[in-house]
Amino acid sequence: MTSIRQMEYLVAVADVKHFGRAAQRCNVSQPTLSQQLKTLEDRLKVKLVERQSNGVQMTPVGRIIAERSRDILVAVQDMQALAKRASEGTIGTVRFGVSPTLGPYLMPDIIAKLHSEMPELKLYIREGIPSDQAEELSSGVIDVLLGPLPIDGTMLHVEPLFQEPLHIIAPPDHELASKNDLTNEDMAKIGFLTLDPRHHFYRQVERICASLDARIMRDYEGTSLDSLRQMVGSGIGLAIMPEFYLRSESTGENMVTRLTPKSWSAKRSIAMAWRRGSANEDDYRQLAERIRTIGLSRLQTPFL
Repeated sequence: MTSIRQMEYLVAVADVKHFGRAAQRCNVSQPTLSQQLKTLEDRLKVKLVERQSNGVQMTPVGRIIAERSRDILVAVQDMQALAKRASEGTIGTVRFGVSPTLGPYLMPDIIAKLHSEMPELKLYIREGIPSDQAEELSSGVIDVLLGPLPIDGTMLHVEPLFQEPLHIIAPPDHELASKNDLTNEDMAKIGFLTLDPRHHFYRQVERICASLDARIMRDYEGTSLDSLRQMVGSGIGLAIMPEFYLRSESTGENMVTRLTPKSWSAKRSIAMAWRRGSANEDDYRQLAERIRTIGLSRLQTPFL
């Protein structure tokens, strides 16, 4: 009979295409993982992986069995969570994925409030690229995901929470910073900095720049919102920043200033997602509602 552990090994190899990294992910030695996969192949009487000098490739049947194994592993996790919820009456530890363009600037307030209200709730925070984390959510690596829309994945419930305003920032001595009656048309042909293309934020800024007839400065992609702000402050170009980032005490609008064209109204939609049918789905709904309330409260507080 195929064991849960063997399925974990197979899924890990399918994900990383490398025995050594798969073994590290599963916290076992490489020989152990390799031997267990060989045992699984012998038991199923089919070849699952092709061992090559530059890594590992899944056979067609191996890909199918790995995906079915992934579904089984997620179901087992949900059963374990349901049993724990029934025996302890608490949500416990939640593996919480969050976008790096949101988490550092919103989560501190959320964690402080949730800890005082729900001390039994523990959040294991994992920052990552939203599209990557959507895959991790579908495969059971994380339990919930907080980030900008769109959030796409298999069998996910996506709960929209609120809209976060976006703002144009510039160095204080930029010619547009002192211009009266600024309009969107003033942004035409202006160079904008943004993050690398893996981020949703890049694609949103790209769409905004297209609507403004502005241009993306592709030679100066930032690795974080902080790096973007610093490049803007040094005079390389303009950037678009989320409201929560600009409200952050550790960053804020130091070295930059906001530009506010008359018809400017750019926003991004923030949502929380979890696997549909999860054992803790009701708890996640309550958590999402609490985050919505905290987020809206912060947005409604005047920014000084």
